[in-house]
Amino acid sequence: MDKSYKLTKEGLKNLQEEINRLKDVDRLENLEALKDARAQGDLSENADYDAARDKQAEIEGRIKEIEGILLNYEIIKEDHSNKVNIGKTVVLKVGLMPEKEYSIVGSIEANPLNGKISNDSPIGKGVIGLQKGAQITVKTETGNEVKVKVVEVK
Repeated sequence: MDKSYKLTKEGLKNLQEEINRLKDVDRLENLEALKDARAQGDLSENADYDAARDKQAEIEGRIKEIEGILLNYEIIKEDHSNKVNIGKTVVLKVGLMPEKEYSIVGSIEANPLNGKISNDSPIGKGVIGLQKGAQITVKTETGNEVKVKVVEVK
C-alpha cells in the first residue's frame, strides 16, 4: 500500500459526487457525442469525433484517478489542540500580503486560490505544529524566502 490520501469529510463527499457525475452524466453525454460524430461518416477527418474521443479519455482517466484515491484514503481526524494541523483553519500573514484564512488540507484537496493549502506545501509544512503568534521563514518552491506569521488557529 502506497501513501494514503488525506481527505476532509467534505473532500471525500466532493470526490464521491464527482465520480458519480462522471459515471452517470458525463460518460453518457460523451457516448451520445461519439454516436452523433460517427453518424457524420468518415472518421479520419472528423474533428467532432476526435474531440469526443479525447473527452472520453479524459473522463475515463479521471474516473480511474478518483477510484484509486477512494481505495486508499484516510479521513483527517479532528484536532482540538491550539496548534496548526491538517484539518485546521488558520489565519496567516504571508510576506507583505494581507492576512488570509486558509484550511490546511491533504494534497488532493489543495486549492490555494480557494484558501486551501496542502500539508505537503512549503508553507503548509512550515506552519504545522505552530501556535498563534508564531513566525517562521519558509523557502517557497521558487526558492524565495518568505516570512509567515500564524495570526489565528481555529
